[in-house]
Amino acid sequence: MSAESNSAMQIFTEALRLPPEARQDYLDRTCSGDENLRRKVQALLRANDRAGRFLDELPSAFASERVQQVGAIEKPGDRIGRYQLLKQIGEGGWGIVFLAEQKEPVRRKVALKIVKPGMDSKSVVARFEAERQALALMDHPNIARVIDAGMTDGGRPFFVMELVEGIKITDYCDQHSLPTSSRLELFTQVCDAIQHAHQKGIIHRDIKPSNILVTTRTDGRPAPKVIDFGVAKATGGQQLTDKTIFTAHDMLIGTPAYMSPEQMSPMNADIDTRTDIYSLGVLLYELLTGTTPFDTRELLKAGFDEVRRVIRDKEPARPSTRLSTLMKADAENFSKRHGAAPPRLIRELEGELDWIVMRALEKDRARRYATAHGLGLDVGRYLSGEPISARPPSRLYKAHKFVARNKLACASLAAILVLLAAGLAVVTRLLVVGNRARVRAQHQQEVDRLEGFGIKYWYQGNYGEAEKCFRHSLAIRRQFLDNSSPNALVATHLVILLQQENKYDDTDQLFDGFSKSQLLASPGYAGLFATIGESMAMQGRWRKATNDVTNLVKTEPDSPNGYHTLAPLLVACGDVPEYRRLCQQIVVRFRGTQDPYIAERMAKDCLILTSSGADLNVVGALADVAASKNPSYAPFQCCKALAEYRQQRFSEAVKWADSATKDLFSYSKAEGYAILSMARFKSGQTNEAFMALADCGKVIEEQLPKLSAGNLSLGQDWRDWIIAHALQKEANALVNRATP
Repeated sequence: MSAESNSAMQIFTEALRLPPEARQDYLDRTCSGDENLRRKVQALLRANDRAGRFLDELPSAFASERVQQVGAIEKPGDRIGRYQLLKQIGEGGWGIVFLAEQKEPVRRKVALKIVKPGMDSKSVVARFEAERQALALMDHPNIARVIDAGMTDGGRPFFVMELVEGIKITDYCDQHSLPTSSRLELFTQVCDAIQHAHQKGIIHRDIKPSNILVTTRTDGRPAPKVIDFGVAKATGGQQLTDKTIFTAHDMLIGTPAYMSPEQMSPMNADIDTRTDIYSLGVLLYELLTGTTPFDTRELLKAGFDEVRRVIRDKEPARPSTRLSTLMKADAENFSKRHGAAPPRLIRELEGELDWIVMRALEKDRARRYATAHGLGLDVGRYLSGEPISARPPSRLYKAHKFVARNKLACASLAAILVLLAAGLAVVTRLLVVGNRARVRAQHQQEVDRLEGFGIKYWYQGNYGEAEKCFRHSLAIRRQFLDNSSPNALVATHLVILLQQENKYDDTDQLFDGFSKSQLLASPGYAGLFATIGESMAMQGRWRKATNDVTNLVKTEPDSPNGYHTLAPLLVACGDVPEYRRLCQQIVVRFRGTQDPYIAERMAKDCLILTSSGADLNVVGALADVAASKNPSYAPFQCCKALAEYRQQRFSEAVKWADSATKDLFSYSKAEGYAILSMARFKSGQTNEAFMALADCGKVIEEQLPKLSAGNLSLGQDWRDWIIAHALQKEANALVNRATP
């Protein structure tokens, strides 16, 4: 079967699940620009409609015989046992769902699902019974319950469920403009439901928004309900039916956009509960961004082989990255659905939510959450502000994935490096004359051999042996080769290894004994030392970090990164003269920038201390560039407030600082309160100044990490940690002078 035929069958199958009036819009979206594909799908739909009318077109005698064979077609008003059918509310490939009224022993509205006439093959009946048994095993408030089951007079099975009157979870969230926190609370309830199913030995295998309906409880709160266990699978040797369920070779079980990589394997043989974890990850991705990790329309257009390749091999963009792209096209509409401004939504996703989603979407299921409960628990920790278990993939893991995707190229590179090392050793030995020269050549040869094998082991994932080789080569360089500097590539690999193992002290001492100037003269070392300095800064080791970052400003004078790292470090070290000299350089280099993010960083760096020596008019203009681009973004508000305060425009400073304190970002709140306290004090509002200073202290005490022996990790926000404490110190000195 061709890829186009596969795509037509996929779209046809999805279209059958929709009511007839919604199918044309669906085809407009999925077949856009491909008229040939659309004609094929429409032909399949017409053929399906003709097949549905086939009984009406038969001669009367034959039609009567056929109806007796497959049973009459139920319609509203008919009765099945003690249930009267009211109206059809759903239809799948082989089943119909009716809204029905139970007449006895109690009267109530229910949902009745029945196999379509003529579709009661052994395979369909087996799947129908498996779904019924799966639902009957479960008793959870967020899973639709089975009430009754039986056979029609025509011999077709049916079962009765509680009536779930709701809309799919994504539509509910968008229609009610739910913020991120409310969406996550609904998602944790879904995780609890799927965990219950897993504990009962059931894998859903088709988790998607249309199978999770949100209803309203009696107390007015929303409650998600998981439905449709039509392709569920039992685990642990449990049987859902004594009939044989046959799955065709190469058949996809589920909905492509929500299927796990292992579901893409032929026969779906090796499936466990972690396949539902992946689907939950896709659902969470869609709740946060409004789209699935891979475009559903593109997947439906692709053939089976391409769908498998994308799901199994292609890494999706992080939710925050995807959101940034999406909101460029429709920021206003997206903000309306999510009840928040675009920059705030992106900030909410960056970091921990990105980590949670990407861990659930790991291609290697061993790296996903082990249970749905674990995923829901991590989301709950995020909501309550507790540390989460998910972490971003390490550099080593990324390197391992890169090697796995490019085995031939990496193997060739390792071989080339080894050959180069060997060749260099041979050339060196040929050029050296005399005993001392020969000994040196032998040591050099050993270093090259060790570093070559270290690179090779690194690419093979044998990191323990790689570290041994690198350390041994450094020891030889120190003792016998006059501290000759290693290749920057070798040094970088070793630094990555040590940081992965949290051996920061070893990283700090790694280049002791080597000439710093000689190292910096080698390509790549300035950036490497800046990376080491960043890790030292996150531990609060300001002086060491300052030494490592200073050289980056010298080697890359036009890059804002070095200045933005060095300025707060100099403040933390109390090196005011150097800080003032750096601020003067910043003004010269970046005074004309129109990039709001660069403008905000450079301006704020020049405003940390009372007197930076920089031209405040230029600094104020930079702050204006940032604030004019996005006046509702809290970091820009803090920068603008501080610029106004330094220029003694206190009423403007109060306005901008007060806005910054309304943000959820703890560092913006702390900085905003400190600036607000000083501006109010300068405006003669002493009591209000004391209150703002107290709020600043409370945020710093309760929400910011402590730099102590027990906690030496400030994370990526270490710059704002320094700035918040510096501004609090300045505000204390100013406001508390008024205390008798």
